[in-house]
Amino acid sequence: MTTPLNVSFLGLGVMGGAIARHIGAAGHHLTIFNRTPARAAAWREANPALSVRQVASPAEAAEEADVVLTCVGNDDDLADVVLGPTGVFSTIREGATFIDHTTVSARIARQIAVEARDLHVHCVDAPVTGGQAGAENGQLTVMCGGRADAIEAARPVMEAYTKRIVHVGKAGAGQTTKMVNQIAFSGILATLSEALRFAEAAHLDLDKVYQAISGGASQSWQMDNRWQTMCDDSFDFGFAVDWMRKDMGLALDEGRSLGVSLPVAALIDQFFAEVQALGGGRQDTSALVRRLPRRGKA
Repeated sequence: MTTPLNVSFLGLGVMGGAIARHIGAAGHHLTIFNRTPARAAAWREANPALSVRQVASPAEAAEEADVVLTCVGNDDDLADVVLGPTGVFSTIREGATFIDHTTVSARIARQIAVEARDLHVHCVDAPVTGGQAGAENGQLTVMCGGRADAIEAARPVMEAYTKRIVHVGKAGAGQTTKMVNQIAFSGILATLSEALRFAEAAHLDLDKVYQAISGGASQSWQMDNRWQTMCDDSFDFGFAVDWMRKDMGLALDEGRSLGVSLPVAALIDQFFAEVQALGGGRQDTSALVRRLPRRGKA
């Protein structure tokens, strides 16, 4: 393996907790922080084989760290843990590397990159795709914005939990690429939902329909991994509708700032709002099918 580094991880939610586990298992010296200390303590108890230090503030986490990673909720959360009075950038050392895995606006990603430049810190905005399963299996894809030297400095740590690391452009480009991803897969889910309900209404054998169409032009990750679970009304997976609405809001805001029309994305965002109104906010995004009434089933 690479030389062990002093790595601090902030934000131990579904995705962050799994990523941090891989970092510790790779042999790096791990320090953790969570704004809810009890969650960090529970994470330590659930990973007794790892040698982990828990600290009380982002500033303390960043002291002496070679690499600091964040995976929090939204722009405000990120600004607080990075730029706040006791944030990462109040103590991070010159030459260290900062990696953000939160899905946030390109604006704050660029703001943090400017602050990092002034501190002589490598900075990467690095949202991920692959979902909870990808995080747990160490098979995430990371879309990285920032300077090439920053991505190379971050790579030895990111390789512990990824299958693909792509440098997509300058600061903020990682976040805008994530928006592209969310726009694209939301459309796939919307039409997959309609196709499934159409097949049910036609009293088709849904297993045979999948066999017939999954090897052709309509094949997708969502079809391969969610067709059966959508048939079964099973939506207990990693990426919740609430988080998707946050991400769609970011994409729609960015589209407005770029002067780009996103009518389909805006419509699907409202479809997700309907699922929230049905009580599905914490369900997987494939719960989009719930908004369509079931007319029949083979």
